[in-house]
Amino acid sequence: MKFSLGLEGKKAVIVGGARGIGRATAELLVGEGAEVAICARDAATVDEAVAALSANGGMASGAAVDVTDKAGYEAWIQSCGEAMGTIDILIIMASGVGGAVDENSWRANFETTIMGASRGVDAAVSYLAKSDAGSIVLMSSTAAVENFFAPQPYNALKAALITYSSQLAQTVGEQGIRVNCVSPGPTYFDGGNWDMVNQGAPEVFQQVESGFPGGKLGSAEEVANAVVFLASPAASFVTGTNLVVDGGFTKRVQF
Repeated sequence: MKFSLGLEGKKAVIVGGARGIGRATAELLVGEGAEVAICARDAATVDEAVAALSANGGMASGAAVDVTDKAGYEAWIQSCGEAMGTIDILIIMASGVGGAVDENSWRANFETTIMGASRGVDAAVSYLAKSDAGSIVLMSSTAAVENFFAPQPYNALKAALITYSSQLAQTVGEQGIRVNCVSPGPTYFDGGNWDMVNQGAPEVFQQVESGFPGGKLGSAEEVANAVVFLASPAASFVTGTNLVVDGGFTKRVQF
């Protein structure tokens, strides 16, 4: 028997799909025969990604969307469902930023990480419920599951996202929708956070890199492989889990 992800003809919405892990995820989905709709805040980045994804016959569309704009964000997801005919897969990569610990940072991270996920799910769930393979994948971080640098909104709200994902799986499972979370460790890609750390504070980058048993940070493609598997019908009996994809960076025992 040949193993198949079963993604041919599936319709996927990726929030934050224009660069990094989101872009790599979109590329894998298109390569498996899925149609994708992506969004990000920067229109030029979205346009470039859509053009690349559409090359060689890939089916892709995109728009500049800010997930903190409730009305615009929800309207975009609903428009994707109407344009594609349904939504089989919802992947939410939108994320707040780490570092700052002031009240504005707490609010900004909450709006992006938590409300970005909640609003996206609410807008898509009626379409997902009509699918025979409805699947949601949310993006957390190993910063949520183990002490990393210092207390900050990013870490705490990524932890809240794991709880939301697990409890959501129990709620929407009755509608045939699976929900899973992926928690990557430090991940390197051009123009990403760890690329900037490497350029601006190479000693910090090297310290973090030394924490990987394999001696290197993960790539966007390596994390995307896990995201696409969980999103696919091949993972039909996997729901409510948080999959840590970190190359052994975290040291806790995962029972």
